[in-house]
Amino acid sequence: MNPIIWRVEHLDEIDSTNTYVKDRVEGELEGLVVMADFQQSGRGRLDRAWSSPPRASLLCSVLLRPDLEVDQLQLVVAAVALAVRSALERLSGLRADLKWPNDLVVAGNKLAGLLAEVAATTDGVAVVVGFGVNLTYEGPDGVAATSVRRETGLTIVPRALLDIVLEELEPRRAELDSEEGRAELRAEYERALSTLGLAVRVEQHQGELLGTAVGIDRRGQLLVDVGGDVRTVEVGDVVHLRAMDAR
Repeated sequence: MNPIIWRVEHLDEIDSTNTYVKDRVEGELEGLVVMADFQQSGRGRLDRAWSSPPRASLLCSVLLRPDLEVDQLQLVVAAVALAVRSALERLSGLRADLKWPNDLVVAGNKLAGLLAEVAATTDGVAVVVGFGVNLTYEGPDGVAATSVRRETGLTIVPRALLDIVLEELEPRRAELDSEEGRAELRAEYERALSTLGLAVRVEQHQGELLGTAVGIDRRGQLLVDVGGDVRTVEVGDVVHLRAMDAR
């Protein structure tokens, strides 16, 4: 693929960066990036609300157009999550783990979350990936969350982190375009996933699964061993369990 020309737009305030980018995907080239100091209607998976004080987090959405099937969306999430993880380590020394399907965590506490949405256009499928990284804000009361400042003592400027995220994203975005590249991306993803090897509870609309996370498949979906029966989890919230909780 040709190098992506990242086009960063910085807004003081918006309802949601993902919504803003989705409204512009028709005819828009890959590489549009929108960041905001404050989101009025920030959200995570399952439309859960998530808010942060102004300039306390990196709040951003990127437009990507990989040549993938819709059921491979998790690989796009993986590429962005790995880019955020590497950028944080480069800038602050903090090495976060990934929690399937869409979180970065430190010692089990949420540091960042991602939300990917697909939009069909006349130019093909577009994927909007939003991410929020807690830089100085540690999340609302009652949520197991943390921040870069809490973990490292450093106060990072959102744009400084974004620039490095985009540097890290470009080679991982290129990997999405070939089977060999996707295999390398999956291998990196597996190494970074703290979910693998743990007892987990997967909460889904149709019920829940209790088992052990044993791997990911070629699409990036989670494989869970439930009493010897390995099941593929495409959608669901995953809770990491202590040994006593898994009995």
